[in-house]
Amino acid sequence: MSDPAVSTPVLEVRDLEVEFATYGGVVKAVRGVSYAVERGRALAVVGESGCGKSVTVQAIMGLIDMPPGRITGGSARLLGQELIGLGARAINRVRGAAIGMIFQDPMTSLNPTMKIGSQIAETLIAHRGMARREALAQAVQLLDRTRIPEAGKRANQYPFELSGGMLQRVMIAISLACKPALLIADEPSTALDVTIQNQVLELMREIQREEGMAIVLITHDLGVVARMADDVAVMYAGRIVESGPVEDIFYRSAHPYTTGLKRAMPGAARTHRKLVAIAGSPPDLFAVPPGCAYAPRCPHAMNICAVHDLSLIHISEPTRPY
Repeated sequence: MSDPAVSTPVLEVRDLEVEFATYGGVVKAVRGVSYAVERGRALAVVGESGCGKSVTVQAIMGLIDMPPGRITGGSARLLGQELIGLGARAINRVRGAAIGMIFQDPMTSLNPTMKIGSQIAETLIAHRGMARREALAQAVQLLDRTRIPEAGKRANQYPFELSGGMLQRVMIAISLACKPALLIADEPSTALDVTIQNQVLELMREIQREEGMAIVLITHDLGVVARMADDVAVMYAGRIVESGPVEDIFYRSAHPYTTGLKRAMPGAARTHRKLVAIAGSPPDLFAVPPGCAYAPRCPHAMNICAVHDLSLIHISEPTRPY
């Protein structure tokens, strides 16, 4: 029998739609996205730049400027609580406490005028009501947990004094300060070299195992997906085109776009003898084509693809731990 704590989604997104009003028209950035992630599991959201991966989670966390942005439909529930439509004060109580987020570039995400320890302590003071001295002591412990050497010394330094790998560990420490149920990692290893990238990903996986939290990992790197994810959602032109357990996506994928992404992996060059790029460019989201958005780039497209969009088809039951 399944454990209810495991089977109940920590985050459940249903039919989310986000658009932006610009001088050139309305950009339909997210078009009916649905996915869910359970406690102790990692969901990777994969796709090219501009496909709506980051906008989706920014909408969930209330980080979109409205206007010009606007959520036109859908739902996002965190542990059963609806997040869409929450007021500024209510969503602020959720961010940093129930949801932690690691941003893509730690150098621009941290305050250059504040010491590292103070930036971590800020979260604990705001969400846990700790006194400043207690919060600073806890900040040092968090830095030590993320394997930053000489944690006490680093807590008294400014962001410019730390390397990129250390700064990303600081971001992890901040995001984990209040033991969130959900961690959102937006391209957490893009700016890092391969060695540091592996260390950061292993650290995230280790902490997830210890805390049992859910992770939404946003990336375009299928190598990171293979290492980190339990489940995968592939996005294209603001929609989920394929989703399933990571094994199915890598070995039994059905959508031509997913296949194209796999063939474009540098590691696949050994098998195919050359790097196979996806021809063309993603569609203009000012005027989304009526049929399948991938049809103009798809080597298997038929005439009907330009008229009728594809519906998601259930192929197999996802595997879950029991």
